[in-house]
Amino acid sequence: MKGKVFILEDDESIKGLVKVALEMNGLNVVAFSTLKAFIAHLSNEQPDVALLDIMLPDGSGLQALKYIKENFAEVDCIMLSAMGKEEDKVNGLNMGADDYVSKPFSVLELTARVNARLRKKQKECVLAVGNIKLNTETMACEIDGESALLKRKEYELLKVFMENSGKVLSREKLLTEVWGYDAGETRTLDNHVARLRKLGVKIETVFGVGYKL
Repeated sequence: MKGKVFILEDDESIKGLVKVALEMNGLNVVAFSTLKAFIAHLSNEQPDVALLDIMLPDGSGLQALKYIKENFAEVDCIMLSAMGKEEDKVNGLNMGADDYVSKPFSVLELTARVNARLRKKQKECVLAVGNIKLNTETMACEIDGESALLKRKEYELLKVFMENSGKVLSREKLLTEVWGYDAGETRTLDNHVARLRKLGVKIETVFGVGYKL
């Protein structure tokens, strides 16, 4: 199972142990010791899962949690803390944490929890309708089991169709959803529909209205 994990932990022994364990499970891991370095790196790339220690030399993992949930809500956060009281856990979960692990913890259990979050995210980001699978995180598309390369607008159009499978979608709605306008020339839409059909997407024309997947 592939995935990217960030660790924010100032205890070098814990950080090293967790990093090695996750990497042995095939995960891409980046570790940080300070809140400042962690926040700075988030502007360049974001993880699938973040492991956040609460007690840090320059702040709190709760500050990191707040920043992530305000700016990168799709990132799952697991709190790591010696503060194992019920009120501490409730506080972290109420702030948006997806899981909470008290120290000392089993590295095997933590790895299992990380993998569980990754499996859940993978399932959530894949749309499947008929002969089509679409990963909304990577834009990867499979049609009849074969990889299909989509341009950006083709991907966005197919995503709208799949999210509204079986519904008749007007030209105006499709133009608004994908191109941001609801009137005027529709040739662009027709050309993109034709391209998706060539790839094997079964799109039905509803004359006088629009299209239906």
